[in-house]
Amino acid sequence: MDSQSKTDWKWLFKMAWRDSRRSKSRLFLFISSIIIGIAALVAINSFSDNLKDDINSQAKELLGADLELGSNDSTFNYGLVDTLAHEVSYENSFASMVFFPKNQESRLVDVRALEGDFPYYGKIETEPANAEATFRDGERKALVDQSVMIQFDVEVGDSIRIGLVNFKIEGSLISSPSQSLGATLVAPAVYIPLKYLDDTELIQKGSRVYYRRFYKFTDPPEGFDIEAQIREDSDTLRIQDISSETIEERKEETGETFDDLADFLNLVAFVALLLGCVGVASAVHIYIKDKIRSVAILRCLGASGKDTFLIYLIQIGAAGFIGSFLGALAGTFIQTILPKVFGEFLPVEVNIALSWPSILGGLLTGIFVSILFALAPLVSVRKASPLITLRGIEADNNALKDKLKWLIYVGILLFVIVFAFIQIGSLGDSVVFTLFIAFSFGFLALVARFSMWLVKRFFPASWSYIWRQSLANLYRPNNQTSVLIASIGLGTALITTLYFIQALLISQVEITTDNDRPNLMVFDIQSHQVEELAELTKSYDLPVLQQVPVVTMRIESINGLTLEDVVSDTTEDNRRRSSPYRREWRVTYRDSLIESEKIVRGEITKPNNIDELPQVSLEDEYAKRNKIEIGDTIVWNVQGVPISTTLGSTREIDWERVQTNFLGLFPSGVLEQAPQFHVLITRVKDVEEGALFQREVVKNYPNVSVIDVGLILNTLDNILSKISFVIRFMALFSILTGLLVLVSSVILSKFQRIKESVLLRTMGASKRQIFSINSLEYFFLGSLASLSGIILSLLASWGLAYFTFNSTFVPDLLPIVLVYISITSITILIGLANSRGIVSKPPLEVLRSEIQ
Repeated sequence: MDSQSKTDWKWLFKMAWRDSRRSKSRLFLFISSIIIGIAALVAINSFSDNLKDDINSQAKELLGADLELGSNDSTFNYGLVDTLAHEVSYENSFASMVFFPKNQESRLVDVRALEGDFPYYGKIETEPANAEATFRDGERKALVDQSVMIQFDVEVGDSIRIGLVNFKIEGSLISSPSQSLGATLVAPAVYIPLKYLDDTELIQKGSRVYYRRFYKFTDPPEGFDIEAQIREDSDTLRIQDISSETIEERKEETGETFDDLADFLNLVAFVALLLGCVGVASAVHIYIKDKIRSVAILRCLGASGKDTFLIYLIQIGAAGFIGSFLGALAGTFIQTILPKVFGEFLPVEVNIALSWPSILGGLLTGIFVSILFALAPLVSVRKASPLITLRGIEADNNALKDKLKWLIYVGILLFVIVFAFIQIGSLGDSVVFTLFIAFSFGFLALVARFSMWLVKRFFPASWSYIWRQSLANLYRPNNQTSVLIASIGLGTALITTLYFIQALLISQVEITTDNDRPNLMVFDIQSHQVEELAELTKSYDLPVLQQVPVVTMRIESINGLTLEDVVSDTTEDNRRRSSPYRREWRVTYRDSLIESEKIVRGEITKPNNIDELPQVSLEDEYAKRNKIEIGDTIVWNVQGVPISTTLGSTREIDWERVQTNFLGLFPSGVLEQAPQFHVLITRVKDVEEGALFQREVVKNYPNVSVIDVGLILNTLDNILSKISFVIRFMALFSILTGLLVLVSSVILSKFQRIKESVLLRTMGASKRQIFSINSLEYFFLGSLASLSGIILSLLASWGLAYFTFNSTFVPDLLPIVLVYISITSITILIGLANSRGIVSKPPLEVLRSEIQ
């Protein structure tokens, strides 16, 4: 074809097809680098789209009503809503111990006394299904959380004692609106009819009860919008300490709850695709090096540099389309699995549907990245000289001078930033992530160059032939050092970083205890029961580690400013300072610190005379966040009685200790006569001892509740194991992609070593010698790549832990060793597998079948 003639696209496509027929296996490896990355992208984006759609469509079922109001005051009033609502349901909820007569076991639960037809949308899911309706039929019946029934081996028809009343278990509770995973961890729900609540005699003076009302508006007046009305009355509701939630708010709240999940999934998809891109770049780099003689022959026959470039661009584009199409199909299938993987953590039932934006987006993204990441090595064919046919493969010495290559590198950099921003949602994080990837490539390239320089500079001439040959292969023409170290090293870095961060996230939510720490908390003890409970504890040879009074109160004013004053100020800063007024404070009184506390500012003192205001202490971070300073005057409302104080000190509190830690601390001599309950903390040696003690407490003091920290730890451990499985399952996408990149890079590299191996065979080298040479070469490559990747992962993990998770990163040595051994071994094994076909056949047969 004349190089000066007009581009003949028909001829180009025909040549691309003919050449690809002889390179099916190599192009398949290129395609495989794309498939899993696109599959992860399509699956995760489709799942996220379906989850968002289902949250929006099932928001009513999540709330169960048009409006929910709640307060700690049973007499709260919102007259407008009460007048307009078509139906109202009532729920009083509180933590309490329950007792199972069948096996004499007890458990802390969240008792929910319900009256009305709530939920109006959706349902309380039970087993049997009709138990949701029949437990309200006028008899003493209860719905008990399914996990509790399994744990204590009770069945439908058995009884449960709540306070002084025995209820028949009508059904097991599977799920209900307003039920969160965190709440059920400590106190699973038990539903009873509201009309029997007084009979239990659990509600006494000082009891902590939360009162909810659920509203349904069937025919609201024209122009009435509950969402707008709640927004308009928000300040009034805050002042009255009435919480509210509408369908739209629940929708937004649920969506925000799963933003972290979406961010994690997007990061997994991004890492998987990025590894695929690395695979594309390395595969094309090796592929084009192998094709350079074919390019030179085409140039000799009159094809222009542009024509040869277009021939291989067509091949790469077609392979990218096939890989993207297969990846999109695989992703569409994988998304059907994800709802099962995340099932226990989702508030809605996710319906599987084709997400065409995700599928088309994945398809276009795959084609685009295939071409973009292939361009850098591909543009070198434009300047391939016809003389290569005579002189052999020429070194690409002018690569750094090619302005088009630099333009492509800039394009890749911009793509990574933009795509990272789309997936992660933060421009700053996207830029940092991209710069780290660029730094990683630079570091890996430097390791490769420096390793080759060291071998050439200090070549061990006195070593055996096998060692010298394997080391020489690292820097000879056609060496694969840079490509393999870059691709394998980056894959190792990304996968290992994902593992370290997974371990860090899981460790952050683990709770640990030991034999010296408290593990049983008894609370809601009335003042007249304090001595009796202490004696009962000692009778079981259990230590009374802490016995603490708790007083419930609210802040009335700070430096003369009330909640009404703060709310009326429209500045955002002052609105944020309304937090101390809105919370219900539970404080204690003592004149000394406990081991989980440390003074940061001021000091704990008692009043010197009757006219001096008592000095309270607050948690330091809370005081700073709400701009409460030492010396500020705080007036507290202790169940109708105002008490004026000043802020005398702030404390740093270790909230992770199993202790009675309080935001607010009063000195003794101020609150002794206030309505209060008490908390007793002890330690049991084993589960049996704890169960016997709890059983005795519940029998004799039904109003008293017990938190078994050991039980919570076991439940949490079960949840963490499920979270760990989810994280590892999602990380599997990146691991598989990284392994495919490693495999394809090593397999493709064999085509560059065929001639050398055949030459060695022809000169009389034995199979064992060739295997030894290849083994050592791939050992060096695998070791350099894996160690470099591990160094990068340690740096990345430390940065993420310090700057993102505010945590300390302490790497575990065992995973590092396992990663090094695994990556190096895989590299060696694949390299040896490549050599089998070369050493097991006659040299001429190998040349005929492999050299094209």
